Amino acid sequence: MKRALLRIAAALCLVGCASNGWKGYQGRPFQDSVYRDGPQTIPGRVQCAYYDFGGEGVAYHDSDATNHGSGGLNPANGEYLNEFRMHEGVDISYTKFKRQTQIDDNPYDLVTPPANQLYVGWTERGEWFNMTVNVKHAGRYAVDLLYTSNRGGTISLDRNGEPLTPPINIISTKNDQEPIAWRQWHHWNISRDAADVDLPKGISVLTVHIRTGGNMNLAYFDFRRK
Repeated sequence: MKRALLRIAAALCLVGCASNGWKGYQGRPFQDSVYRDGPQTIPGRVQCAYYDFGGEGVAYHDSDATNHGSGGLNPANGEYLNEFRMHEGVDISYTKFKRQTQIDDNPYDLVTPPANQLYVGWTERGEWFNMTVNVKHAGRYAVDLLYTSNRGGTISLDRNGEPLTPPINIISTKNDQEPIAWRQWHHWNISRDAADVDLPKGISVLTVHIRTGGNMNLAYFDFRRK
């Protein structure tokens, strides 16, 4: 019964997305056994790894069909985080603490991310993904981003297929003092006030575009009312 109700809720949301300006969109909000809430809520934290269901060309575009994180770098051993969405093209991993060699809790972090934080990684120019959100209060929002970037670049946000922001500059987190080359991808930072956006109340579909640079890990966006 619970699964049936979740399917009905997702279908209703799809209708809602169309009625809020993006007619014909065939994606639907992410849900699984752990995250059951449907559209992510604004104001609040919008997780990149909870991008919509719908597959390549609908919910996302990725440069190849392989998830290089889940089931790849992270072994397909039955664990939730290691296998998270592993059969989809978007590349996903999670923050790892207290390993023999420090990874995401390393001394070159500019901020310490949450442990076991899912993120979209291995990003390349031209890739994008959609996230269905439910905006509780219309208004202007400041947007923060938890990320890493070993060479900098730009991203942008759309709403219902229309530009919401100009290119957002992503400052490199590369540190020349880092003695471990692969760990340049694990220097976490928060870009505070990365963008200001005006959002109407109700369901919207936000699209994250990788414009330039790539090689960014994108964890989440925090939307704060101004």
